[in-house]
Amino acid sequence: MSTFQELGLNKDLLNAITDMGFVTPSDVQLQAIPQLLTEERDLVALAQTGTGKTAAFGFPMLQKIDVDSRTTQGLILSPTRELCLQITNELKQYGKYCRGLNVTAIYGGASITDQARQVKRGAQIIVATPGRMKDMISRKLVDISKIQYSVLDEADEMLNMGFYEDITDILSHTPDEKSTWLFSATMPKEVSNIAKKFMYNPIEITVGNKNESTSNVSHEYYLVNARDRYQALKRLADAHPDIFSVIFCRTKRDTQKVAENLIESGYSAGALHGDLSQNQRDLVMKSFRNKQIQMLVATDVAARGIDVDDITHVINYQLPDEIETYTHRSGRTGRAGKTGVSMVIVSKSELRKIKSIERIIKKQFEKKDIPSGTEITEVQLMSLANKIHTTETGDEIDKYLESINELFEDTSKEDLIKKFFSVEFNRFHNYYQKSKDLGVVDSRDSGERRVSSNDTRYFINVGRKDGFDWMKLKDFLKEKLELGRDDVFKVDVKESFSFFNTEKETQEKVLAFFTDFKHEGRFVNVEVSENKGRSGGGRRRDGGGSRRRDGGGGGRRRSDDKRSDKRYSDRGDRRSRRSEDSGNRSERRSRRSNDDKARERRSENSGSNFSGSDRPRRSRRRD
Repeated sequence: MSTFQELGLNKDLLNAITDMGFVTPSDVQLQAIPQLLTEERDLVALAQTGTGKTAAFGFPMLQKIDVDSRTTQGLILSPTRELCLQITNELKQYGKYCRGLNVTAIYGGASITDQARQVKRGAQIIVATPGRMKDMISRKLVDISKIQYSVLDEADEMLNMGFYEDITDILSHTPDEKSTWLFSATMPKEVSNIAKKFMYNPIEITVGNKNESTSNVSHEYYLVNARDRYQALKRLADAHPDIFSVIFCRTKRDTQKVAENLIESGYSAGALHGDLSQNQRDLVMKSFRNKQIQMLVATDVAARGIDVDDITHVINYQLPDEIETYTHRSGRTGRAGKTGVSMVIVSKSELRKIKSIERIIKKQFEKKDIPSGTEITEVQLMSLANKIHTTETGDEIDKYLESINELFEDTSKEDLIKKFFSVEFNRFHNYYQKSKDLGVVDSRDSGERRVSSNDTRYFINVGRKDGFDWMKLKDFLKEKLELGRDDVFKVDVKESFSFFNTEKETQEKVLAFFTDFKHEGRFVNVEVSENKGRSGGGRRRDGGGSRRRDGGGGGRRRSDDKRSDKRYSDRGDRRSRRSEDSGNRSERRSRRSNDDKARERRSENSGSNFSGSDRPRRSRRRD
């Protein structure tokens, strides 16, 4: 089978396919469509983003439903508003010759009344985000008790966003005898579990290997100092004048900041993240699709709705917490048979992640150097020359030529070319002539930093129990405090608390930021510690510390311990610790253990887990 005609599709769908210019089915379409058309079976399809998964389940569903009926027969769940609208629009295009077809999108950020009205008119297919769908079911605004087909699109991402309970609740309102089709780019354990729970003896389709990157994408990484990350991004953009890219950041805050900085620097950029209204997100995506925006800075969640075939580069400004997420990112480029490049900007401490990603995607990264100013200037000049050479001239400019020729009457061809290109040359040359080489990585980025009298050491009430290791905690602090990676050092993570250092000049900023600071409902407390980290901070007596206000210097360790105990423990344990100021070694060991337990209780009482592996189920949901 090499054509859509051979897959068994009806005339209405084939006419739409012809209009859209589709010629050859993709691998996932070749495998999925014939089986879904001929069998009433559950299906699990594992294929990368950009391989035509929407058509793989869309064509069979459109052909099987009864367009003469007003009953809802198909339900498609997707993780984001953008993807929901994208699927809806594609299904409408596929079914434009199917008279009576009504495909309705249900998502947050739009009028629930209008959406309910569209469903009531007779929506044979509903495409929905889990949150809004669950809301409409609870309000009895939609009836899915008679659906015949349900689709879980981008199943891995829906589970990653904490939608498991919502999906379970939604599917409980559907008949048992329906067919369920699950499509996913990666296959983590969570997806396997949901397949086992909701599906019976499903057909399994795998295009490529599990979690493997598409062959159309090449992978590169650039090693820089963490503080030079933004400058490196600018150089990569300058080195590719025709770049049309998506830049991925880990947080909404970083996404907005990077986009704003790019705009201020004169680049055509825009931000896409969950804090934007639906109207703002629609405007950004419209500008991006029309190429009015050259660089789209996005979070992983928001980018799930991006389906643009001409993206040349994906730039990982920061690597994702979950390695599998990299597969989704790189899948934004190299679509529809075209080639693309996935770039990663990393510091030394992140190099091990590159190796882990290579093992999963089964592709090797090429190490490249950040382009120099001279290289960028040359690229920009040649790009300008090619544009001028290939520009088609029209008659409209003729009326201005006489004045222009008079101006350059005494200028030779060589001088004219030199003057013309000097405009562009001077702009880049002046900017880069005194710039440093970003390829030289500071040794401070890779290892421990010597503690000096100009450092401040802090106590923070999170630790291994909260899912942190030293790297995750360092990243967390760096992002929240807007510091360079080497500005947070001597990170020492314990079971339920940790320590870290910054330059003394940053102390006021650190303490001010963590005053009444909450993260996902949990108070995070940071205070100055008396332990400067010279002994590694591994023992309890070094782990206390208080913010000294009396200007005193020394003090005995036991006295310091008492102040630490007062500041860092529960009231219930404070009294018992005071009575144990003296004793033998075993008593002191017991007292340290009690301190840890007190901190653990306080951490448990204060909220949620910070771990990247234990994902919150609902708090991050954005429909």
